[in-house]
Amino acid sequence: MSFYGKENGAVNNKMRFAFSLLALAVASAILPAQAAEDDIIVNGSTAGSGDATSQDYTVKTTTAGTKMNLAPRDVPQSFSVITEQRMKDQNLESVGDVLDNTTGVATEIIDSERSAYFSRGFYINNYTFDDIPTSVSDTWNFGDASEDTAIYDRIEVVRGATGLMTGAGNPGASVNMVRKHADSREFTGNVSVSYGSWNKQRYVADLSAPLNESGSVRGRVIAGYQDQDSWLDRYHKRKKFLYGVIDADVTDNTTVSLGYDYQQNDTGNPTWGGLPTWYSNGTRTHYDRSTNVSADWSRYNINSRKVFANVKHDFDNGWTFRVNGTHGEQTFNDKLLYIMDFPDEATGEGTSGFGSQDRGTRKLDSVDTYASGPFALFGRQHELVAGVSYSRQHNATYSQDGSLDSSQMGSFSSSWNGNVAEPEWEGWYQNANDVVRQKSVYSAARFSLADPLSLIVGARYTEWSTTGSSGDMRKNNITPYGGLVYDINDTWSAYASYTSIFQPQTERDSSGQYLSPITGKNYETGLKSDWMDGRLTATFAIFRIEQENVGQEDGDNHVNGSSEQAYYATKGAVSKGAEFELNGALTDRLQLTFGATRYVATDSDGRFNSNMPQTQLKLYTRYQLPMLPDLTVGGGVNWQNRTFQDATGPDGETQRVYQGSYPLASLFARYQINKHFAVQANVDNLFDRTYYSWLSDYGVYGEPRNYSVSMSYQF
Repeated sequence: MSFYGKENGAVNNKMRFAFSLLALAVASAILPAQAAEDDIIVNGSTAGSGDATSQDYTVKTTTAGTKMNLAPRDVPQSFSVITEQRMKDQNLESVGDVLDNTTGVATEIIDSERSAYFSRGFYINNYTFDDIPTSVSDTWNFGDASEDTAIYDRIEVVRGATGLMTGAGNPGASVNMVRKHADSREFTGNVSVSYGSWNKQRYVADLSAPLNESGSVRGRVIAGYQDQDSWLDRYHKRKKFLYGVIDADVTDNTTVSLGYDYQQNDTGNPTWGGLPTWYSNGTRTHYDRSTNVSADWSRYNINSRKVFANVKHDFDNGWTFRVNGTHGEQTFNDKLLYIMDFPDEATGEGTSGFGSQDRGTRKLDSVDTYASGPFALFGRQHELVAGVSYSRQHNATYSQDGSLDSSQMGSFSSSWNGNVAEPEWEGWYQNANDVVRQKSVYSAARFSLADPLSLIVGARYTEWSTTGSSGDMRKNNITPYGGLVYDINDTWSAYASYTSIFQPQTERDSSGQYLSPITGKNYETGLKSDWMDGRLTATFAIFRIEQENVGQEDGDNHVNGSSEQAYYATKGAVSKGAEFELNGALTDRLQLTFGATRYVATDSDGRFNSNMPQTQLKLYTRYQLPMLPDLTVGGGVNWQNRTFQDATGPDGETQRVYQGSYPLASLFARYQINKHFAVQANVDNLFDRTYYSWLSDYGVYGEPRNYSVSMSYQF
């Protein structure tokens, strides 16, 4: 579919050793253990409770990166959290919106329906739901980035390699979506309605209630509907979502959760690719931002269903045992047109079209079980986590193609209305029908070497395999992890960490074979701090990532002559740079997130992923006015430096096209009419900056200035 992203004895001994660690962890939890008298357990506040900390942009503790419940400054990696309050203030309605505004994350908008996200120059393919991983690809769109944030309590992004927790994965970052739960023992809820640019309407209801008299069994339902046009002519999209979860306190120490998540997106007149960059004479085109390259028969439909179950038991000695499981099914079905060649500047004639019908299914079954808690050694208190995980992912995609010549396409200009006949479809063929399995055992320990010094060491053993239409591949790997954290004082700490990289690739070469796994190393060191009991945090990090065999697009070559883009393995990709983030409450009235990123990424051919900005600044604030305490105002700006891509022009020669640096500003205001009712307004791209979110031999314009006004009622 896409021209741009379309056992041997020793091994058994390792497995037995890892399982022994898990058995030790469980045994340690069951047997009595003496906890240190000065142990402190800190619980984060729940947004919406009314106190100042409930509106913070920070969390007090996190399990991100290690599955140990740590303060953010004790995690030896760069870490960002986007809380429910931040998503509410900035009107971040999808996972993609959140990533657009996360420190160190860059966005690639391939067309109207597909986007990809990068960190430190590397593609992010590690997405986890309550720590259950799903591997995604930018070749096909199964709707991961369009997941609605209304069902999430927060989204956590750990930058750098996270192989200890996710197994196989790229070293850019890992994105963890933390679902909301039924945590209210009385009937509560929130209903919101919003209207915005391009006739965008959105309705969301979030209701929680006890299901028995004691409140030991609780339920929560979140439902939403969204209907919108676009700045693109003829474009229309509908989104529906339904989320339900039941949480039951089986005993005082045991909680069971069962949940269901359904999301559907239906799009009319979606784009595939974008507007031609040049006319046939080599001059640059300048189309209206509203010009839609789709045919009037184009469509894109996505359905996502997930069922999940979690069991958690807290032992009296501080140990916790968890089992998390999920079954997910995502399907897509589309009919698309890709504009090829370059039009005549005067007449608009000369383009041809490539049509594609595609359908695909991705099924995931995954279970993860682990134990974590304290243990005593040499008179000091330490922590241990050990677990086992298994996942099976079935990917199946099919396509049929059809071509339109220049006479059938007619004139392509700003007046193009998509009125073109469907091509003669050539029949369905299989792109891929593969099963990917991942079996892992992992363990990590946090040793208190001295009062100010802690050491986290761990490893994950992974057995990865794929079978199916593209042949069989099996790879085993041990991913080590190490991190040191030194508390300089009550505010500042210094840290350093190392982990290796292991990523089998779903990209294929022109003969249809999967590329060899990506391997490499990830180094990071830096400073962290927190103030006001963790309400304000800061991180400064320096990193270096070394990789081999990273898949890169193989020019105009495709997999076995299909419409799927072919890739080749690069050598010696290196990314090095620095990041800074300040996040949280400067005062009870002022919240702020400021992130700055600078890196340089190269491979044997020069700049690596040159379409990604290597310098970014992201700022967002909210302020509650002291003279008008019911009024909250805020806003921010995202800036990135110049990017480029090399593309083939009308003369057949390679040309370099640039997107200059640009800022995008935003504003918001919310007025709390009374304790139940609030009104909020948001404006994005305040100064209506024109820019390309993708620019090669075709260009995709970024979103123009837009607004939304919402009303919410909380009870």
